[in-house]
Amino acid sequence: MREEMFATATRNLVEEVDHGGLLIPVSSLNDVIDILTLVVKRKRFWFWQKPRHLPTDFTLNDILTGDTPIEPVITETDFIKFNGTYGDNIHSGVDAELLHSNVSLKGKDSLKLQSYFGSLKKEEVHVQKLLHESKSRVLDMSHSLIQQTKEKKRQVLGIVKERIMTTTPCSVIEEVQQAGQCGAGLSFSCPRTTKISLKENTSLSKDSNVTMEIPSHTAVAYGLIELEIKYDGCFELCLMSDTTGGFEVDGPVKRGLLGVTGASPHAHANSKLQEDLQIHHEYFHLLSSLPVTTKSRLFQQLAPIIQDPAAVRELQTVLDHVCLDQSSSALDDISATEPPKQKIQAILDLVKQCDKEGSVPTVESTSVLTAIHLIISSLDEMTNDCLAILGVCCSQAELQTMDQLVSCVSGKGELLLSSKDQTPLTEDVFEKVVHLFASSNVSLRKDGDTVMTEINPEAGHAPLLLCIAVRALASLSVC
Repeated sequence: MREEMFATATRNLVEEVDHGGLLIPVSSLNDVIDILTLVVKRKRFWFWQKPRHLPTDFTLNDILTGDTPIEPVITETDFIKFNGTYGDNIHSGVDAELLHSNVSLKGKDSLKLQSYFGSLKKEEVHVQKLLHESKSRVLDMSHSLIQQTKEKKRQVLGIVKERIMTTTPCSVIEEVQQAGQCGAGLSFSCPRTTKISLKENTSLSKDSNVTMEIPSHTAVAYGLIELEIKYDGCFELCLMSDTTGGFEVDGPVKRGLLGVTGASPHAHANSKLQEDLQIHHEYFHLLSSLPVTTKSRLFQQLAPIIQDPAAVRELQTVLDHVCLDQSSSALDDISATEPPKQKIQAILDLVKQCDKEGSVPTVESTSVLTAIHLIISSLDEMTNDCLAILGVCCSQAELQTMDQLVSCVSGKGELLLSSKDQTPLTEDVFEKVVHLFASSNVSLRKDGDTVMTEINPEAGHAPLLLCIAVRALASLSVC
């Protein structure tokens, strides 16, 4: 609980001050983030997933050969004084009041998210001097950290080049409130809403459930320089933001770097979305081809966790271990309490049973496990607000309507409501899906009997994530 509170506060900070930039939020108070700390960057299974960063207990000096350590030159500057008050949906564009009160879309104090880190400072290494000092150095390739990182092809090593630090004590407060009604006859009854309030010193709100003190000189975000490591231990610093690190393969023939390639060149938003959805078509087909009873059971297991971001993250962590590491004990590694663990275990058991029975023919790379991993990974990348709205749009009729809108968004951008193949689109359903798609940077509007869609030019992967989740859930809901 407390780790999740801290991680939420740092994510909000980075999203506000470095949106789309290179800063990485610190996810745990236990992480020791110093200049030159070694961080394992783990590239994920799906191309649209953000990489995971795992700080280690080692620095660059710990894995160098020789007895002379690198002594970095560090500059310290004022970064920013951060003080912000938000609705629950500050980044998705959907007002937080949508989940609690009438559709007035006006701010209320009871539905705010307050963050106040006070004055932050930045510590940054002098890169040119670091480059000069590291130019002739060699890594100890027998070091356990290098060996264990190299074993997994999706992992690379980086070093901390900058960190953002607090200068005064802070407090993180988590409030839990019961959800209410959304006006115009729309009921958004999510089980609870979490607010994070971060205030300097000990000015805490009265209705807080959990509070935690954050000391001064605590790292809240950091930046990396990735390492390009040759098979003989020589290495280079990846100084450009569009260059990535990796390990060179031993041997005279293969000298390529292990890792995942970057995204494809930019294309028109709709056609690019259609292209990306087509890549995942086999998984949607697999889910829709499952026996009716199996689809029903899977849907009943997955639908309740959509509105619980913590459960989504925990399930995603487990599926990552199972799919990437083939770890059968992945569930033992998460810190969830027993009820969530039981739900996750029930989903894993059902998925494994489906793959074992081989209910439908699949290609070698496709399995029900991978298809469920696709759904949960897309949910895990969404904002909490998007999850909350999606969670109350999980009836079969609503999902089928949204699936048609997915075809619209990824196609010509227009949906003719009078078409005989079109599921009736009531005003209530349209009101909800407008907010849902807006939370993923897609606007919907009616023009007579036609629905027009438009993707925000700076939407990133948000539309794709929503389309994947909707199409996969719709495939399971048709019973």
